[in-house]
Amino acid sequence: MEKKVLTKEEIQSLKDLKLRFDQLVGVIGETEVQIMNLELRRDNLKTNLIDIQEEEMKLGKELEEKYGSGTISLEKGEFSPTK
Repeated sequence: MEKKVLTKEEIQSLKDLKLRFDQLVGVIGETEVQIMNLELRRDNLKTNLIDIQEEEMKLGKELEEKYGSGTISLEKGEFSPTK
């Protein structure tokens, strides 16, 4: 079978396609790393939210034990017992 020689234009077209492909693969990799970092950040934020909710419940129980059942006005700093 006889070997055939590609034209310079064909070779350049193939090189250009390979370069574009390699660049795209690089961008996809960077994007995946960014997604992983965002997922880790989201997981940390969820953990922080759960911690805050637990602190809120604990403080609520402590205040209820001290003052009884009622409502608190943060603006006035007052506790109003329920009837």
